[in-house]
Formats: sequence, structure tokens, C-alpha cells
Amino acid sequence: MEPSSFNIEQRPDGAELRLSGSWSIHRARPSFDPIATALAPESGVRRIGFDATGLGDWDSALLMFLVRIVNLCRSRDIEVDFAGLPENVRGMLDLAYAVGERRGARREHTGNSQLAHLGEAVLGIWQDAHAMTAFTGETLLSLAGLAKGSARFRRSDLWEFIRNCGPDALPIVTLISLLVGMILAFVGAHQLAMFGAQIYIADAVGVGMAREMGAMMTGIIMAGRTGAAFAALKSASSAHPLSMMNATSCSTLSVRSGPRVSPPTLQTA
Repeated sequence: MEPSSFNIEQRPDGAELRLSGSWSIHRARPSFDPIATALAPESGVRRIGFDATGLGDWDSALLMFLVRIVNLCRSRDIEVDFAGLPENVRGMLDLAYAVGERRGARREHTGNSQLAHLGEAVLGIWQDAHAMTAFTGETLLSLAGLAKGSARFRRSDLWEFIRNCGPDALPIVTLISLLVGMILAFVGAHQLAMFGAQIYIADAVGVGMAREMGAMMTGIIMAGRTGAAFAALKSASSAHPLSMMNATSCSTLSVRSGPRVSPPTLQTA
């Protein structure tokens, strides 16, 4: 099967593009550069026609090639004559260009400068730092009010969070302690066996759990389990009771953060 090819000839009344071979998306296609050069503004071509007598099988590859030609000609005010193309090809091209492109339908990418991206990043960091500082300050004020006995919250909420951070966390603490202890014992036994010091495995596990792993497990449990309560602080501000408290100029952060922050703080201390 003859490969796809074309030949463009300059004529007094314009240019003629002769198409030949089989045009398929599964086969290599000729470069578009010779056509762009032949239709350059300095060439003086004002009209282009087609000769498809040598055209073989074709599919969407031919249509995409012709669409590129038409778009190029329209951008350079060159008249395009479809008379020499097969009837099916002319019908598809007429259908494609029957209705113009709707204005604003094409997605336009408006890239910002590097300085604009840097400014947006700095502003984002500043806003996050401001929000974190405000939250930390208000939380400390809430804890101070709790220590002085002037904080406003329900005592039942405080005992509920103490129970959640304490007795309710005992199963997961026990499981993690057991698994971490087994890992330390397994690793330590292999190393101590090289020196005949297996008797110190229990001491190594006890000291490692008390000095190192205990603090790490406390941080993991507080951040992963108990810390989930802090994620609800912001979303809880939209609740109906808290909205009523905002309307009465009553601090809602002491109600939200005081009972939640004080139990894990006392436990980790």
C-alpha cells in the first residue's frame, strides 16, 4: 500500500495540493512544514485548491491534516477550494466549519508570572501563620481561664473528654505497647545473642519503652486518635448553639477548645 504523500505546486491563480497514497492514523504521515513554507505571506499565494485523484484509503488522519491547512489559510486570508476533494471529505469539512466556534468556549490559559506565584505563596503562608497564631493564642487564653476557674463550659463535657482521652484509649494503647514491645524484643534478641547477653532483653525492652517509645506512642495516639477532636473545632463553629453564642459576644473558643485541650495536655504532662 502506497504511503501518504503530497505535492504542492505553484500556479498563476494560486497553489494546488496533490494528495496521494493511503492516509491512516496507524501509518507515518508527511511533515506539515513544506505547506507552511509554501503558504507563507511572502509567497503571495491567495488561493489553494486540491487534487485527490491519487488518493487511496483515508481516515481521520486526512481530515486532521486538512483542518490544519484550512486553519492556516484562514489565519493568512487565503481562499480554500474544496472542489478537488472526495465528496465524503468535503461533507465532513463543510459540517466542521458550518457553525463557527462559540466565543469563549476554548479554554484559555492565562499564566501568571513567577513573581505573582511567589506573592501568592507568601500571602498563603502569612494567612496560615496568622490563623495558627490566633488559634494558639486563644487556646492559651482559654486554658488560662480554665485554670483560674473563669472559663465557661459544661462540666459534663470536660469529664466526657477526659474519659475519651483516658479509659477509652486504653485498648489501643495496650495493643500498640504490645506490638512495639514484641518488635523491640525480636530485634534486640538477635543482636544480644551475638554476645550471649539474652538475659538483658527484658531490660532493653523496659528501658526502651519507658525512655523512647513511650513518648513516641503518646504523640502518635494523641495526634491520631485524640487529635481528631481538634479537627472538629472549626466546623463546629457553624453549629446553631455556637452561632447564638457569637451573637451574644460570648467566646466560643473557650467552649470548644478548653474541654478538648486540657485532658490531653494533663495526660502528656
